Amino acid sequence: MKYVSTRGQAPVLPFDEVLLAGLARDGGLYVPETWPKFSKAEIKSLRGLSYGDLAIQVMTPYLGTAIGEGNFAKIVSDTYAAFDHPSVAPMRQLGPNDWLLELFHGPTLAFKDYPLQLVGRLFDDVLNRKGRKVTIVGATSGDTGSAAIEACRDRAAIEIFIFHPKGRVSEVQRRQMTTVQSANVHNIALEGTFDDCQDLVKALFAHAAFRDRYNLSAVNSINWARIMAQIVYYFWAGLNLGAPDRKVIFSVPTGNFGNVFAGYAARRMGLPVEKFIVGSNANDILTRYFETGEMTMTDVVPTLSPSMDIQISSNFERLLFDYYQRDGASVKKILEQFRRNRRVSFGKARWRSMGNLFEGHRLGDNETQDALAALYNNTGELLDPHTVIGIKAGQAARASASSAESVTSPVVSLATAHPAKFPDAVEGATGQRPRLPARLADLFDREERMVSLQNNIDQVEQYIAGQLEGSETA
Repeated sequence: MKYVSTRGQAPVLPFDEVLLAGLARDGGLYVPETWPKFSKAEIKSLRGLSYGDLAIQVMTPYLGTAIGEGNFAKIVSDTYAAFDHPSVAPMRQLGPNDWLLELFHGPTLAFKDYPLQLVGRLFDDVLNRKGRKVTIVGATSGDTGSAAIEACRDRAAIEIFIFHPKGRVSEVQRRQMTTVQSANVHNIALEGTFDDCQDLVKALFAHAAFRDRYNLSAVNSINWARIMAQIVYYFWAGLNLGAPDRKVIFSVPTGNFGNVFAGYAARRMGLPVEKFIVGSNANDILTRYFETGEMTMTDVVPTLSPSMDIQISSNFERLLFDYYQRDGASVKKILEQFRRNRRVSFGKARWRSMGNLFEGHRLGDNETQDALAALYNNTGELLDPHTVIGIKAGQAARASASSAESVTSPVVSLATAHPAKFPDAVEGATGQRPRLPARLADLFDREERMVSLQNNIDQVEQYIAGQLEGSETA
């Protein structure tokens, strides 16, 4: 298995080098050279496997010869043994044909744990075998940061720098990052939005001399290994609901498009997915695109669902690469046009084709609060504001469905975070303040450690260089 860049001008790499590279040198994102395919018989043979054993089967085709079979099996086993629920990703029925896939049973209570606990161990394995060290730089809208830090803390071969938009994440999200006292962890509160954080990370990678001097790597969903690990839970849900003999619809609260793209990858592998519902908040660039065929960038608006406060969905580039018939030059050209003009059309034929598979729905803050309150009043259930957007988007899609098949296919909504990560939003809507698990009960008493920086590449590079060179001489 080899990997190519969505911009078509970076070296073709094996899995271990893609893991360490993060972002391709031409500014593109790595994707498999070809999609591995499972037959119906092969998918049936996966029924009844534990989550860990399923993960091994689903991810192994992406590894090539980079990681030995036995070694990978141990890495996967160690990864998911630490999760709170015995089934790792439990499913609960919400209605006759509505299901919730709980993805908040990892160490930091968010779906990012499912890939990043694995990715941290993969980094350790590859770096130790190669005798190398890396500097991880990552941007977070809230959950990636804490999951990445938890996965990489105290690892001798890794220094990790995480940028979050100052004042635009929940206090729980911030404290889960900033109260980690490990010497290799560096938290930066950046003046600006998540898109600014994400652009800054890409700018660091684009500065070739800086990238090479400090061996930069990434844990954002720009790193293919993260997408690969997220493919697993789509297979898990599909198999639990009868795949490959039954189609499934997935409803995904979406910001950077990485989570839903992992579902698309599962479909390319053979999982029978009928449709993906993309749930948005007021930062609804994806919903507007699927409605109108034009992608238009506006200013980021702070909401009750901050992990989705994004206007530039990086992983959409991976989808475009397939819809442009894997023509990297065309993808590069059209995305540069989007950055210049803040609006773009990818052509009516592509828009219609995407619309056959993707559908967008949005919820504003008032609607999100109403949905949280209604769910609690009707069921006693507390959910986080991102998850409830996914649930309502799925219900809206079902209500507007025209075909009988769409009405009868089960809808799986992804529960992307524990409600206690957003206690103010949940309490404001329901009157009930969700509690953190016992292991995090003292989170608000822990000492925080972070720096605030301007959105300035020179200032950021100076800070990173100072931290790294200081640690080398300490």
